[in-house]
Amino acid sequence: MAGKYTLPNLLSASRIILLPLLFLLLYFSSEYVFLAAYIIVGSTDLFDGILARKLNQVSHFGKELDSFADLLFYLSSAYFVYYLFPEVIRANSIYLIIFFSLLGFSFLLSAILFRRPVMMHTFLLRFNAVMVCLVVVTSFFFDTTLFVRAVAVLYIIAFIEELLIFLLYGNVNPDTISIFHLLRDKKQGKKSRA
Repeated sequence: MAGKYTLPNLLSASRIILLPLLFLLLYFSSEYVFLAAYIIVGSTDLFDGILARKLNQVSHFGKELDSFADLLFYLSSAYFVYYLFPEVIRANSIYLIIFFSLLGFSFLLSAILFRRPVMMHTFLLRFNAVMVCLVVVTSFFFDTTLFVRAVAVLYIIAFIEELLIFLLYGNVNPDTISIFHLLRDKKQGKKSRA
């Protein structure tokens, strides 16, 4: 068990602290300065988890901080794409409305069921987080309309999976890989009792 002031937690906190800088760069500097800063800040999401496991500094506080930093960073990323490439967002508005509705509903449902909002870190949700960063970066070089649509659809699937986990399995470890792993574990548990 690790304390609050660890390198992985500092990396997670840096995502929150540096977000205002990204907004300032978005409005007041060149797009490519913003892009470089975005890549640096976004990379902290990769390294905080790796370091937490490698340094054996995984903690409940760290997971909560990481989830909060992720939420702010990835919602901001959606705004960055909207600000810089509004046509991409407009072309995908229905998918994004469904995505944001499911995100809100998952927070609401977990808050009702578990008395606090829960953010899962399933494989699909982690994969999509990487895809969001790639959307922002590649939007500077290519038309990412279909890429954004694919990411939104994957997020919709991921949030449906999260909702099913909440309803079928309750308050599980937020780092659960997938609903299929929970199903397999449940079946193995039944076999071992037989």
